[in-house]
Amino acid sequence: MPFPLLLRRFLTFGRRSEILGIAYLRSLGYRVVRSGYRTRDGEVDVIAWEDEVLAFVEVKSLQSSEPPEDSVGYRKQKRIIRAAEAYIARHRLHDAPCRFDILSVTVLPGSRPEFRLLRDAFRMYN
Repeated sequence: MPFPLLLRRFLTFGRRSEILGIAYLRSLGYRVVRSGYRTRDGEVDVIAWEDEVLAFVEVKSLQSSEPPEDSVGYRKQKRIIRAAEAYIARHRLHDAPCRFDILSVTVLPGSRPEFRLLRDAFRMYN
């Protein structure tokens, strides 16, 4: 569903992509519980349950044919992991299985967004 023109003016490209990504994840059966979770040490774009697994999803988007997921390097992964640890501690979810996904959203001018979900893209402890 396209964004109303009024909303396009106020949302950044990244935030619009996150909203599109959330809709895509829901279409796959994810139960989204939080978006834009931020702590002092990091942030997670989307936190959702897929069946019994808690998924921390980084949404990356580009307006070119470059793979957006390539920009999730080691430092970015560590920031996501720190935020995930804080979320797990705050909600007492230590026993819940979790994983880290990357959802890449490619938006080329004049085309519909393309989504690529990389489940279990990186691990909490390497």
